[in-house]
Amino acid sequence: MRYMPAIAVLSACLCSMPAVAQTPSTEGGAPARVHWGAVYVNPTFAVTNIGVDTNVFNSNEANRPQSDFTTTLTPGADAWLHVRRSIVTASVKEDLVYYRQFASERSVNGYYKVGAVVPLNRLSYNLGAGWLSARDRPGFEIDARSLRTESDAHAGFELRAWGKTFLSGTIRRSTVRFDEGAEFNGANLNQELSRVVTAADVSLRHLITPVTTLTVDVSREQDRFLFNPERDSTSTRVVGGARFGTRLAGSAAFGYRAFEPHAADLPVYHGLVANADVSFTTVGSTRLGVRVIRDVDYSYDFRQPYYVQTGATASYTHSLFGPLNGSARLGLQQLAYRGRLGLAVPVADRTDHIVLVGGSVGYRVAGGCESRSTWISSRGIRILQAPVTVACVMEHR
Repeated sequence: MRYMPAIAVLSACLCSMPAVAQTPSTEGGAPARVHWGAVYVNPTFAVTNIGVDTNVFNSNEANRPQSDFTTTLTPGADAWLHVRRSIVTASVKEDLVYYRQFASERSVNGYYKVGAVVPLNRLSYNLGAGWLSARDRPGFEIDARSLRTESDAHAGFELRAWGKTFLSGTIRRSTVRFDEGAEFNGANLNQELSRVVTAADVSLRHLITPVTTLTVDVSREQDRFLFNPERDSTSTRVVGGARFGTRLAGSAAFGYRAFEPHAADLPVYHGLVANADVSFTTVGSTRLGVRVIRDVDYSYDFRQPYYVQTGATASYTHSLFGPLNGSARLGLQQLAYRGRLGLAVPVADRTDHIVLVGGSVGYRVAGGCESRSTWISSRGIRILQAPVTVACVMEHR
């Protein structure tokens, strides 16, 4: 059995620079705090995690779990540059992860993006690129802090076909590459998961109201693994959804995915996919949120190369008094694995379950920033059809 509770997590949003100008930006409608000529910048600084990790290396009780004080500082900035009618955007964020005793667990995780939008009369073009370098847990399945890099580039267009209807198309290419020494449960993550993804999609969106949009997306995706071509696959998606504003905010999309591995001994997946993140705010400043996901993802295990993830998370946030508010969160994730035909595996038709429980208390300070202390009783309970293991997932606000 494995138990890794987090004692405390503190999250704060601190404005690192005073507001020099409150000029509305064209990105997301947020005002820029710093303004130099045609350049608008929003600098940010956050303490996204501080507390004690009581099981740094995710060890079981027999291996004597070790604890350490940890904190994560996150400086960042978003910038916009207006060049006539065009807009150039850039985003930089770094997570500075510190462990007091175990220096091997310290890391600097960087996230960088740049893009441009060139609007014409009824047609606009966009292109961009991004880079990620991180040493963290890449998902619910892999419990090791694995060093990896991700790069991506895209180009697309959007055409205003009718008054409230827009047609767009995008092509993109991304590369996921793990460090050569990254391992988990005896598997080399670089050999198993490093890949190149090439995709193209066409989207149609229609404005029902100023705050409600209907969308339809059709995409084709090819995954080519750098060192293990037996994992290669091709996918086709058809997804419809909606985006909301005002009290009902967020987006929800549901559809169909045909996931077809190239290896003859791997079963295909033809079925439902979903991605929804919706919240509702009542008159009394109470916010109810729901997140739903169902999709296919790759596993590190060559014998069971992918799984279908199905999960939902519900959250409740309520204003306690004055600037103080509290929230609670409950979630469940299911990982249903697909194995190679005719190949023996330790657990046939393996299914893992992960339970997340957490909460927080937040205090809003001047300037729209928020200091938030997060209480974690998060226990990720991973249940196979055989033994039970327990892990903690530390939530970052």
